[in-house]
Amino acid sequence: MIDPDRLVRLLDDHAAALELYAAQWATNPADVVQEAFIRLAEQSPLPDRILPWLYTVVRNGAISAARAAARRNKHERNAAELHGAWFDEDPLAPIDAQTATAALRDLPEEFREVLVARIWGGLSFEEIGELTGASSSTAHRRYESALRKLRVKLGVPCEKTCETTNQIPGISENPWDVKGTNP
Repeated sequence: MIDPDRLVRLLDDHAAALELYAAQWATNPADVVQEAFIRLAEQSPLPDRILPWLYTVVRNGAISAARAAARRNKHERNAAELHGAWFDEDPLAPIDAQTATAALRDLPEEFREVLVARIWGGLSFEEIGELTGASSSTAHRRYESALRKLRVKLGVPCEKTCETTNQIPGISENPWDVKGTNP
């Protein structure tokens, strides 16, 4: 085990250079360097030449982190491409599924989050408020704003029924009741 004072000195003297070295590969070089120092603290016995050992561990860690980030980005891109529409196509639905999906994705995150949690998640406004760190009345206002924005984006006029139910034709408060929605 390494003496804590020696570890601190090594960290103070070499962390910045090690981060610069790791930045060649990793987007999070400070994390890579921190992991290297943790590994050094766990070594028993200590490596004969600590500084070259640290550079080797940082290099390997940075390259591994870069590879992991590239894999994660590739998987996320593939998943996004496969995800496609949030709605199933229904030729009888008054709203085209692709158009509805695009309109939903264009909403600001706080509106989209409330809308999805309410319609597809079935959460109450109180539960949504707890989830988002807002009051239930704020969650309700965001929900209503999201519906209004969707109506405008989709060019759906509000009839008497949607004024009282805050619904968009083709998007039900209960996704199990309407064809064309996919919870």
